Amino acid sequence: MFRWVVNEIVSKNPMKRKVIFFLFLSTFTGSVFSQFDAQLSQYMLNHAVFNPAAVGESGMIDGTLHHRVNWWGFPGAGNTTAFDINYPVKIGDSMHCLGFSALNDEFGWFSNKTFHLQYAYKRNLGEGKLSIGTDIGVVSLGFSGDSLAGHTIDSQEYPYFTADPEVPTTNVVGMSFDMSMGVWYSTKDWYAGVSYAHLNQPTVKWGNATEFTQYSTLYLTGGLSMPLQDPKYVLKPSMLFKSDFTAWELDLSTRIEYDNKFWGGISYRYADAVVFLTGINIAGGLSIGYSFDLSTNKLITSSKGTHEIILAYSFEYVFTKSSTKYKSIRF
Repeated sequence: MFRWVVNEIVSKNPMKRKVIFFLFLSTFTGSVFSQFDAQLSQYMLNHAVFNPAAVGESGMIDGTLHHRVNWWGFPGAGNTTAFDINYPVKIGDSMHCLGFSALNDEFGWFSNKTFHLQYAYKRNLGEGKLSIGTDIGVVSLGFSGDSLAGHTIDSQEYPYFTADPEVPTTNVVGMSFDMSMGVWYSTKDWYAGVSYAHLNQPTVKWGNATEFTQYSTLYLTGGLSMPLQDPKYVLKPSMLFKSDFTAWELDLSTRIEYDNKFWGGISYRYADAVVFLTGINIAGGLSIGYSFDLSTNKLITSSKGTHEIILAYSFEYVFTKSSTKYKSIRF
């Protein structure tokens, strides 16, 4: 069914593109996009975006901004912006980390906005650190029904679609409480984590006739840090698996980092895209990364790929009796 939808989307009939694209949104936004949340190719550079237990993992104040443009050149493909900041506080042998995250994900006539407060408790265990975290917040789902109403749809070809009372004809927005949980374990050589997003499966209502349930999503991730013969080169493979127990998605990635400054790599998202990664750590704790997704399905004929950029800044805030100092992650 999914392949049929993709084939119809990339067909040469412009009107059919618009109608099928909306049907694609209506049918698959729940099982492919919304239940899977926002897609981010550079997931390995910001684990806190999908696992609250990973906040404060660097031991410094971290601020990260993602921006992603999906399927460049494809009408209605949308974009994603994600921001998070977290701050660790050490008390004895344990560390308490606080964070805030915000997301704006747009796709077609849909918009998905989330705001969460995050907390993680970290404690030394064995050769590494064990972290247990949670986040609480709200999810806001919107639909631009007035934009859809401006499109002409052939009622003879799609009679049930045009008469469906559950398709809003005005702008609608609904909000609901949301929470997630996660566990994280890391050493200097490897890390692994599991998280469960939308634990309470929040339901958003659009008026009296329509409601949308954000189903829970399971995330599994892990990665290694392996110095090569020349210790300036470090190989960093990683993976991310996610599922709502009706569908699943898998990213397999590898990066090579040089002298803790430059990196490049490649990633494969099963049955979806090949991703090319590059980035640089700039002096002063600032880093920037870029990725390009090249579709491996028929969408490659209708878009110019997906572009994503990530901007991150890390610093340490140190209180002293005489003055307050700022220390960079680079020094």
